Amino acid sequence: MVNIMFVCFGNICRSPMAEFVMKDLVAKAGESDQFKIESSGCYPREGNPMSQGTREQLRLHNIAFTDKRAAQLKRSDYNKYNYIIGMDRSNVKDIKYIMGGDVDNKIHLLLKFAGENRDVDDPWYTDDFETTYADVLKGCRALLAKITTQS
Repeated sequence: MVNIMFVCFGNICRSPMAEFVMKDLVAKAGESDQFKIESSGCYPREGNPMSQGTREQLRLHNIAFTDKRAAQLKRSDYNKYNYIIGMDRSNVKDIKYIMGGDVDNKIHLLLKFAGENRDVDDPWYTDDFETTYADVLKGCRALLAKITTQS
């Protein structure tokens, strides 16, 4: 079983988008039973719903989603997940702080899997959910390719 946690600042835009995009990719590959995929935030307002822009992008691309509510990343999550994926470098820094480090090299920047050392911009500030979706899709496809080639 491969356990993946996607993380952004508030868990209402980028990380839930990545959660549902990855679940869709895994389902299309016929591997849903081999993965546990979730998302959380470094500093969420717990219980807040997913942003409308994220919902719209998922609908536009025919990606199923549930009524996701913002959840807090916890230090105990470190032992539960194989991959803890930050959407930007600030998230990665915050994840490492929350986790007390990264001795098992589980914490990664999403777009690094696609060979790019850059952030997935936060559409809460840019209002560009389309570009965020494209970056999330690129990163998730690359992450899934890495995982499947390692299996």
